[in-house]
Amino acid sequence: MVQGIGLQGFFERVTGALAKHKVRYSIVGGLAVSLHGAVRGTTDVDAVIEHTKDQFERCEAALKSIGLIPRLPVTAAEVFSFRREYIEHRNLIAWSFINPSNPLEIVNVIITHDLKGMRSEKIKIGGRKLEVLSIRDLIAMKRDSGRAQDLEDVKALESLLEEGER
Repeated sequence: MVQGIGLQGFFERVTGALAKHKVRYSIVGGLAVSLHGAVRGTTDVDAVIEHTKDQFERCEAALKSIGLIPRLPVTAAEVFSFRREYIEHRNLIAWSFINPSNPLEIVNVIITHDLKGMRSEKIKIGGRKLEVLSIRDLIAMKRDSGRAQDLEDVKALESLLEEGER
């Protein structure tokens, strides 16, 4: 699954840094779809965090600690304080970080959804248990976006739920 795309080490560095900095996170996006068992290729890590200033600052520190830099020149405090404006007036859905030495290493912190009130599951990959958004919450989040790829992911995730109910 993730090993097949050769980026498991990156995922482990990201989740290790988030854990070390005590960031309450959950993996979402294509990686979460894959971790739940659907066939889906991806090269980035998408995550949701709790919407508190402290969690945004911890997340920023965690990602910078592994050499990632924000794509936009904004700080954690600014993203926290102005996220509604960024979403509503600038169409920003994620606070993105990139490794300048390897542009395939990207982390998108989704700012349109707050982890509070969402459910996560622990899924083991390699030697680490990752916090991954539950299938039902992931379906709701992806359906919410309305993007074509997300709607395809919804179909795949719903198929997994149906298989599990049989």
